[in-house]
Amino acid sequence: MSYIDRIKERARQDRKTIVLPESNDKRTLLAAAKVMEEGIANIIMIGSEEKIMDGAGWLEVDLSGITVINPKTTPKLDAYVELLYETRKAKGMTPEKAREILLNDYLTFGIVMVKANDADGMVAGACHSTADTLRPALQILKTAPGVKLVSGFFVMDTVFKEMGDNGAFIFADCGLNQDPTPEELAAIAESSARSFQALIGPKPVIAMLSHSTKGSAKHALVDKVAEATKIAHELYPHLVLDGELQPDAALSPAVAKTKAPGSSVGGKANVLIFPNLDAGNIGYKLVQRLGGAEAYGPMLQGIAKPVNDLSRGCSWEDIVGVVALTAVQAQLV
Repeated sequence: MSYIDRIKERARQDRKTIVLPESNDKRTLLAAAKVMEEGIANIIMIGSEEKIMDGAGWLEVDLSGITVINPKTTPKLDAYVELLYETRKAKGMTPEKAREILLNDYLTFGIVMVKANDADGMVAGACHSTADTLRPALQILKTAPGVKLVSGFFVMDTVFKEMGDNGAFIFADCGLNQDPTPEELAAIAESSARSFQALIGPKPVIAMLSHSTKGSAKHALVDKVAEATKIAHELYPHLVLDGELQPDAALSPAVAKTKAPGSSVGGKANVLIFPNLDAGNIGYKLVQRLGGAEAYGPMLQGIAKPVNDLSRGCSWEDIVGVVALTAVQAQLV
């Protein structure tokens, strides 16, 4: 059974309700039909039921089991307006502005549904930027208790089953924080360890990545990763974590013997923490496009309730996978 099939099976065991607000996107319609067919989650779509069902008919898929919420006609609109106003009034929100936003911005409407406990999570981003997807989540749901910052990660299911956890890895941060400080890198490592335990397996082994291994190069970027490693050891001593490590030293036992002898992580890493967003975003896309990996995300860690982004280059199959992962996250909230 593949990694994503195992996640789908977990999702079926405690079926959650996930909002897919991008109801005009054909990939989203195809994914919604597949999610319902496989019993992975209950689906809410936002928009005109007539338009959504017309789209389903054109694509020849069955969406009869989904729930469609039209912001213009739902009896819950007033309650959602009040909730959005109360949540954001300190930032200048008015009831009139809240109503306008909810009638026109399906992503924010979906987030408010999650805030109101009318849905367990949301998946979007197939036709919106990461900023547009994440902004309402951060503004309305905010961070989970005890979390220092929200970060993004990908679950990477690679063909190299002898590496990672049967080929599965977490890559972070590949979608959100552009140039994290050492303190932020340490926090990303800790959040990623929790995400690994929730979604992949019990034993995260974390590599703090760099272009240097154990002082082999001198540069401020190397110093940042070395400092992040030190902070992580101080704040999270329970983690199996080491750095700074080049990717080959993190993943290859043979290389680790030469470059990082005695490292607790060398050659065994299954969680890769990148030094900045450039490295993370480039890295995951290379592994996906040239290495044949399945990439699910960017998933978010640290938000009070599950909201996950999609690459605008995603397929409908990718959306199904992220819905399944979001449902499993929702089981753990």
